[in-house]
Amino acid sequence: MTDSTRDANPDTQIDFLYLSEPDMIRAGVTDMAACVDTMTEMLGLFAAGDYRMAGTENNSHGAQIYFPETEEFPGMPVDGPDRRFMAMPAYLGGDYQVAGCKWYGSNVANKERGLPRSILMFTLSDKDTGAPLAIMSANLLSAYRTGAIPGVGARYLAREDATTVGIVGPGPMNRTSLESFMAVRPGITTVKVSGRGQAGVDAFIAWARERFPQITTIEQVADMEAAVRESDIVSIAVPSPSGSEHYPRVRDEWVKPGAFICCSAHLALDESLTERSRHVADARKIYQAWAEELPAPAHETVGIWGMHLVDRVRDGRMTPEQFEDIGEIIQGKTPGRTDDDEVFIYSVGGMPVEDVAWATHVYRNAVRDGIGTKLNLWNTPTMA
Repeated sequence: MTDSTRDANPDTQIDFLYLSEPDMIRAGVTDMAACVDTMTEMLGLFAAGDYRMAGTENNSHGAQIYFPETEEFPGMPVDGPDRRFMAMPAYLGGDYQVAGCKWYGSNVANKERGLPRSILMFTLSDKDTGAPLAIMSANLLSAYRTGAIPGVGARYLAREDATTVGIVGPGPMNRTSLESFMAVRPGITTVKVSGRGQAGVDAFIAWARERFPQITTIEQVADMEAAVRESDIVSIAVPSPSGSEHYPRVRDEWVKPGAFICCSAHLALDESLTERSRHVADARKIYQAWAEELPAPAHETVGIWGMHLVDRVRDGRMTPEQFEDIGEIIQGKTPGRTDDDEVFIYSVGGMPVEDVAWATHVYRNAVRDGIGTKLNLWNTPTMA
């Protein structure tokens, strides 16, 4: 036994768990059904106010480092597509009672090195002492919690007899979205895929056929119109430049009665479709807080549909009550689907409290099953 071990004070010793990406997989980070359940619980807590995020109003997405357009100092990065660092802290109450922070580094040029655009780490912390409970790989954590939010929407808003899904944008976001739709609407039999690049469409279809052999038809369609027409569930995840003229536009005549349209990126709608639909956001407060940081109209800078709803309420084209919140539907304060012909537009924005919820679930699995590497921070702190 070493002197440091012999002298350790159990009241001051801090150990934490390190979870690599393979550890995270073993601990259930890709269990989409459990993730949808966790996100449902989290959104209910969020709507009730049992959470905190950054900023004076507790609704900030996080703090981001921006880089200059041209080099100002030797070695300092310059701005580029998705070139950023961001800290995304949050606390969640209920049965979670923990705080955490996702550290987000991103650069499109990573793909040239065979790396994902974003490389993410997450720290889960004791709410009282601030001591780390776990430090974990967070790319899959983030992808699955993001993809589960569309599943929560589909659980409450999509028709129970939904059979056909239209995918617009066959990237990672729509892979996890389809997983979440299958978790809550297992009767899906048909998936139609539209994308900008053939390689992406081919990869999505190959993945979906392997992942869901029970789906009888998985096919490429010519364009967004073909993906939307006759689909019970539509998932749109197509990033675009700022400005509504660049956003993917869904025409009223494409949308069948009873459709559920989920958008995780930019979106524009015909006015007649906007007026005949119900509009639900994953968390209304985050769009309202985000819009405070942007020039009006906010939707012209950030094309997520929830930002358009903020603009509509501000200028009187929509009453505040028409901008609905899925958490309030989960709580029973607002009705979900009331008839088979209602059309829903569902906005997905993402927020760090989601990471806290899913990280806590995965961490607890890891502790229960003995997964991960236990690391020591200190036995007794040198400065206390």
